[in-house]
Amino acid sequence: MQSKPLTGGQTLVRLLANYGVDTVFGIPGVHTLELYRGLPGCGIRHVLTRHEQGAGFMADGYARVSGKPGVCFIITGPGVTNAATAIGQAYADSIPMLVISSVNHTASLGKGWGCLHETQDQRAMTAPITAFSAVALSAEDLPELIARAYAVFDSERPRPVHISIPLDVLAAPVTRDWSNEVARRPGRGVPSDDVLERAVAKLQAARHPMIIAGGGALQAAAALEDLSTRLAAPFFSTVAGKGLLPPHAPLNAGATLCVEPGWALIAQADVVLAVGTEMADTDFWRERLPLNAELLRVDIDPRKFNDFYPCAVALQGDAQHTVKALLKRLPQTSRDASTAIEAVASLREAVKAGHGQLQSIHQAILDRVAAELPDNAFISSDMTQLAYTGNYAFSTNAPRSWLHPTGYGTLGYGLPAGIGAKFGAPNRPGLVLVGDGGFLYTAPELATAVEELDSPLVV
Repeated sequence: MQSKPLTGGQTLVRLLANYGVDTVFGIPGVHTLELYRGLPGCGIRHVLTRHEQGAGFMADGYARVSGKPGVCFIITGPGVTNAATAIGQAYADSIPMLVISSVNHTASLGKGWGCLHETQDQRAMTAPITAFSAVALSAEDLPELIARAYAVFDSERPRPVHISIPLDVLAAPVTRDWSNEVARRPGRGVPSDDVLERAVAKLQAARHPMIIAGGGALQAAAALEDLSTRLAAPFFSTVAGKGLLPPHAPLNAGATLCVEPGWALIAQADVVLAVGTEMADTDFWRERLPLNAELLRVDIDPRKFNDFYPCAVALQGDAQHTVKALLKRLPQTSRDASTAIEAVASLREAVKAGHGQLQSIHQAILDRVAAELPDNAFISSDMTQLAYTGNYAFSTNAPRSWLHPTGYGTLGYGLPAGIGAKFGAPNRPGLVLVGDGGFLYTAPELATAVEELDSPLVV
C-alpha cells in the first residue's frame, strides 16, 4: 500500500529538524495543524506556551543562551500580532529567531474577503522588525526561504526572520521530498589586509587604548582578553557582552559605560576599538559617549560604520576572526598595564561609592544572589529597577549568562525568556529577576514552566 504523500507543513518540519532545530515554541491552532502533524517522530520538542508573546520571548531566551536560532510556530493574524513585541525585542538586540506562521489561502491574500484571522498584509506587519519577512506562495519556496533565513543567522547580523505560509500551501501534498535540502554556508569573513594594517598602526601608536565589546563579540571572548592584555587596554562591555572577560580580570571595566565613572574613564582614551556593538544609548544611558578618541569599529553590519559614531577605520567581518587577525599583526609582548589596571580598580571603587540609596539596596541583594548562585547559572531579567542596577553592578562569569531586553526595553520579558533559556541550556541553573508589574505581563507562562520544564527555574 502506497504511503500518503507529505504535505508542505509536514515536510517543512522535517527540514527544520535537519537544520538542527530541536525545540519549537508555540500554540497549535486550526491554521497550523499541518505543522503540528509533522512534529511526531521528527525529534523536535514542542513547548506549549500560553500566549504567542510568551512563545516569542522563549525563542529569544533559547537563542541567547544556546547561540542557536529560537523557533516558534504561530497562527495567522492575532498570533502574529501577539508575537510582534517579542519579534521587535529580538530585532533590537540582534537575536536569531525563526518565526513560522500560517496566513490565509493564497487566493484570498490582499482581497479583504473577511476570512478568519485576515489582515490586509501580514508580511508587511513584521517587515520593519525582521531581517526579512516573506510569504511562501508554493511549497517549493520553503527550502529556499529557510536557507535564506539561515544565511542571515550564520553570515549576517543575526535578527528575526518571519515566513508566512498560506493554508493551501501548508496542506497541499509536495511533489517531491525536499526535507534533506539543508544549505548552510556560514562565514562572515575578515577585513582586508590593508584595513587590518591601518587598525594595527593606530592601536600600536595609541597611548591610552580602550576596548568596547558587545553581543556581536560573544564568540571572541578569549581573543578579546588576549588583546586587552597585549594592549594594556581597559575593557568595557555592553549589557549584551557581559561576561566576555572574567569578572576579576584586572582590566575588566565591566558594563559601566552607563554611569559617571565609566564615562570619565572612556573619555581618557585616545583610541577606542569597538567590537560587535552598535554603541546605542540604551547601553550608555546618555545620548552620546564623551569620546575624545579615534574610533575603530569591528562589525558585520556596514551600516554601523557611519552612523551616530563614525569611525576612523571600518573593519567589516566576524568579530572573533578579526580580533585574531589583529593579534597576529601586533607585537607578541604585552605592554606595561600597571597604570591601566590602577584606573580600572579606581573605576570599580567609584561605581560602588557612587550608588544612591536604592542602588545600595540593589547591590546588597545582587551580592547575596551572587554568593548563592552556581558559577554556571544564567539570569533572565525584566525591565525592573533591580535589573537596571544589575546591568552594570552584577558580575557574570561567562557570556550568555545575563539576559536583558536592552534595546526594545519591553516589560514581561524575564519569565518567558528564562523558560526558553532552560530549554536552550537545560543543565544550567536559571534565575529570573522581574518586578511585580513586569511579572503580570506574562505570569500565565508559569503554567508553561510547571508543565514543560524538566528542572527548576527560580523566579
